[in-house]
Amino acid sequence: MAEPIHYSKLGLVNTKQMFARAFDGGYAIPAYNFNNMEQLQAIVTACAEGRSPVIIQVSKGARQYANATLLRYMAMGAVEMTREMGVDLPISLHLDHGDSFELCKSCIDSGFSSVMIDGSHLPYADNVALTRQVVEYAHQFDVSVEGELGVLAGIEDDVVAETSTYTRPEEVEDFVSKTGVDSLAISIGTSHGAYKFKLKEGEEVPPLRFDILADIEKRIPGFPIVLHGASSVVQEYVSLINQYGGRLDGAVGVPEEQLRKATKSAVCKINIDSDGRLAITSKVREFLANNPEEFDPRKYLGAARTELIKLIKHKNEAVLGSAGRA
Repeated sequence: MAEPIHYSKLGLVNTKQMFARAFDGGYAIPAYNFNNMEQLQAIVTACAEGRSPVIIQVSKGARQYANATLLRYMAMGAVEMTREMGVDLPISLHLDHGDSFELCKSCIDSGFSSVMIDGSHLPYADNVALTRQVVEYAHQFDVSVEGELGVLAGIEDDVVAETSTYTRPEEVEDFVSKTGVDSLAISIGTSHGAYKFKLKEGEEVPPLRFDILADIEKRIPGFPIVLHGASSVVQEYVSLINQYGGRLDGAVGVPEEQLRKATKSAVCKINIDSDGRLAITSKVREFLANNPEEFDPRKYLGAARTELIKLIKHKNEAVLGSAGRA
């Protein structure tokens, strides 16, 4: 086993100061998932050009896909890339939906500056115990820990749930006190994947449960809240995918204006994954359909990367309010 490495040696930061500034400034830090080089390039380029702090995050499956050792050097390269662009960008490397103490420990030892331990599917007491175990290890190395209360519906990598269970506000004080977590992911109506809501014709997306959020804010004032499953499922990309041979029927996400409203509250981190996947897939399909003679991955992945940069800049400016905050 390789020697543990501290995230500071990779040029990364934890999320504590990021969240404190976001809370005071009325914006949220974007947390973008990535699986490959092009996604990471797009995230870092867009955030550096727009001067937005950023959390680059990977799921358990993405870490297996990219290789844990290679991932460490990709994160280090992302930091160096921004410096070469003349920007001292705060970047945190985060484990999204860690499902065990062993996985969180492995990530901390390999240079992650933040980890999420998701025990939301467990009985409450077990969630508390597991989260506390991760916190006790992580805080030895000044690594931030995100916990979760409530269950989001949908499918994303290894996370699968048929229905949502809203966070119970009456549990948050006890959970935060007993675990020592640095931030808390809650369930107020967002969900994972591209099919967030099942709507009948003429129906609108149901609003997020801002009443639950407000109750939680009263109970743990000043504490950083996280929203998962917050892609808006951009319909332009859904249409392109369907136009060029895909089949995404009824894919609907969270309206951007609702997410912008959430950033004015205690929500300091918003996770966006599906929108990035849709942007990439739509442009790959479009490029290959219009250029059937091409077989160079740089051509179609380059087109996808360009579109992802555009999307991320829009999210940072119009939705999260994080542009210009680095």
